[in-house]
Amino acid sequence: MTHKIIVVGIGPGDPAYLLPKAQKIIENARIIVGGRRALADYSHSGARECAIGADIPGVLAFIREALAEDDVVVMVSGDPGYYSLLDALRRTFSVGQIEVVPGISSLQLAFARLALPWHNARLLSFHGREPLETELVRTDGAVLGMLTDGRNNSQTIAVRLLACGWRENDRMYVCTRLSYEDEKIIEMTLGAAKDDTGIGHGVIIVCTHEEDT
Repeated sequence: MTHKIIVVGIGPGDPAYLLPKAQKIIENARIIVGGRRALADYSHSGARECAIGADIPGVLAFIREALAEDDVVVMVSGDPGYYSLLDALRRTFSVGQIEVVPGISSLQLAFARLALPWHNARLLSFHGREPLETELVRTDGAVLGMLTDGRNNSQTIAVRLLACGWRENDRMYVCTRLSYEDEKIIEMTLGAAKDDTGIGHGVIIVCTHEEDT
């Protein structure tokens, strides 16, 4: 019998946003891989665990070895299709061996909080990476949705966007701790953001002034 890798999106954080199918798979898992916070929140005593850290090759080696024993459930934050371990899994294992259970991403939740459609948004990541300048250029009616980290924050991103033709009165929404009780969404102009203390580790949505809702 060929065992599977089941990649489960666990949502933006609060368990209320975990899909019922994902919850059932995690509860029944005998081998679980995930970040330390995810393991603390969702793992159980009967499961063999592997924490995802900086040693991604080591995690992939653990999964390969564990597949000889059983299915391996891999928990990733948000949705597996957006900047997760899924890329590395596809490069390492047969696609036919991988099953994906989607989750609600922090980007989805941020747009929902603003009641803002995102079908035409440019989705980017500043989380440990740098988008191309061409992806940041202002166009009429543009909407950007961005993941951020500590180094790339509301202040540094505002400076970059202004250098790419965005205007000081365009709107920025800085969303942190989405789904948790201490969730915070701050609205400001790009002009104000470039002169303010940077806020990172969250989602930033930027809209041209004409799109301000």
